[in-house]
Amino acid sequence: MIFMSQSGLIVETRKDEWDRWYQDHLRIMVTVPGIASAQRFATDHRNWPPSLAMYTVASASVFEDAYYQQVRGMGCWLPLIDTHFYRRVLFDGLPQAPAVPSELLLAVTDQPRPRGDLYGVPFLWLKAVGLDQSISFRGIAVVASDSANGLGDRDDVALYRPLTARYESGR
Repeated sequence: MIFMSQSGLIVETRKDEWDRWYQDHLRIMVTVPGIASAQRFATDHRNWPPSLAMYTVASASVFEDAYYQQVRGMGCWLPLIDTHFYRRVLFDGLPQAPAVPSELLLAVTDQPRPRGDLYGVPFLWLKAVGLDQSISFRGIAVVASDSANGLGDRDDVALYRPLTARYESGR
């Protein structure tokens, strides 16, 4: 299963500080039993949340774990989060989140139903199954920037660049 948390700040002057906090947060999150990986991304697309964190989780029961409850969330950053962009969705459809190396991009699209290839890109389709469920289906694809086929110019697709390496659980 894949858990995605999307957000953005209302105070852009603190972005560098937030980025440092988030990197530590990801390292902590992979110590939670049932979370196997974590990686964070950013986009400049005006219609999409600027920040996306993607996690591999074993099941929805991870979110009930006492340790998870202690370390989850935005902590002191919560008052500075733009609620327009804040989403937390659990998806089924892949056993693990794809690793996205620094030279590649994560293409993301939300659709009412799976569409197979979209704009010539072979998206993998995930079904929302938990948490906010503000999305029905999410397509994801790892793409090279030179083969993104103009996806960055579309309103229904965002290209996210990796902000961190992929953190993995030591288990």
